[in-house]
Amino acid sequence: MASTDPDRRDEEAEAAAGDDEDTGAQIAPIVKLEEVAVTTGEEEEDVLLDLKAKLYRYDKEGSLWKERGSGSVKLLKHKVTRKVRLVMRQAKTLKICANHLVVATTKMQDHAGNDKSCVWHATDFSDGELKEEMFAIRFASVENCKKFRDMVEEIAESLGKDEGEENADASSAAGLLEKLTVTESKTEGDAKKEVPADAADEEAGKQ
Repeated sequence: MASTDPDRRDEEAEAAAGDDEDTGAQIAPIVKLEEVAVTTGEEEEDVLLDLKAKLYRYDKEGSLWKERGSGSVKLLKHKVTRKVRLVMRQAKTLKICANHLVVATTKMQDHAGNDKSCVWHATDFSDGELKEEMFAIRFASVENCKKFRDMVEEIAESLGKDEGEENADASSAAGLLEKLTVTESKTEGDAKKEVPADAADEEAGKQ
């Protein structure tokens, strides 16, 4: 019970203040924590796109869509190889829920007429092994969905053109090699026909 005497209350207040008084003593921590460098695997990549979204994966066995997580979906371009991959991490745990390359055959499709969502197939590596997956992603706005879809399709189309040019170059090189081979064969045949008569007689004499 608190005292009603003013002097007594002052004494109690001073005693309480004395208990909280800093003595200046320093206590060393029991465990010393060292700073650890955290790597995400994205250090050698440039961010082309970074948007908030919710990702779903189609479960073939259950024939239904299952949520993979909500977080940040990124399109990352490697500084050396120039390859682009799609990576998505869950917001709180940073666990990877999608991780695959954008290739020439990557194609975005509408999802049940929802302008904020799109669907695509990919060979994904988010679970530590390559698996064929079908993903659906939903954005907060139609604009973000369109931005994501347009950039993925632009990258895929660019890769398709590059592959087409490489195939054309390979065909041209093969055709050139074929022509060279035919020319060499004709040259060798002509050389055999133009053997001097003396050499032919000498060769016959040896037989």
